[in-house]
Amino acid sequence: MAGPNGGYRRPTNPAPVSGPGQLSQRTDGGPQQVQVNMSGMPYGENAEFNTMQGMAPMSASPSARSPRASARSASAGGGMSATPLFAPTQRPDEPVTAGAPFGPGDGPSTQPNSSQQAIADAAIIGKYLPDLMSMAEQEDTPAGFKRFVRHLRNLQGA
Repeated sequence: MAGPNGGYRRPTNPAPVSGPGQLSQRTDGGPQQVQVNMSGMPYGENAEFNTMQGMAPMSASPSARSPRASARSASAGGGMSATPLFAPTQRPDEPVTAGAPFGPGDGPSTQPNSSQQAIADAAIIGKYLPDLMSMAEQEDTPAGFKRFVRHLRNLQGA
């Protein structure tokens, strides 16, 4: 009367029961470490997680791959890889001092500073401010969210 999940299950590994003391044996088939499948991740990130997990050497894995070999195979297969240190430049027309306050090239004045960027972001977020303020007025709203909404509201006047 065993259902689909109940009843006796005969062990398929070396020994159904381990012996005592020095005669003991593993009953689970030996050391194994398998890759874990993650669920609930955004689309595409599970494959990236599995790739990183496959590159890490596992303690019981007989054929642990080195990260260098994995990087070489990824670059050969069209995956993303880091640019080697002594590779030719990917921006031949840009001076190495671009963005620095000295030397040829655009200086730091061409880059937006953090306060300018925050004001620009606040202007874009401004259309959501009424909804955010009503959410901040709820009883169970975290204090950090309330501070964030207050900060956005103050930036609107800047």
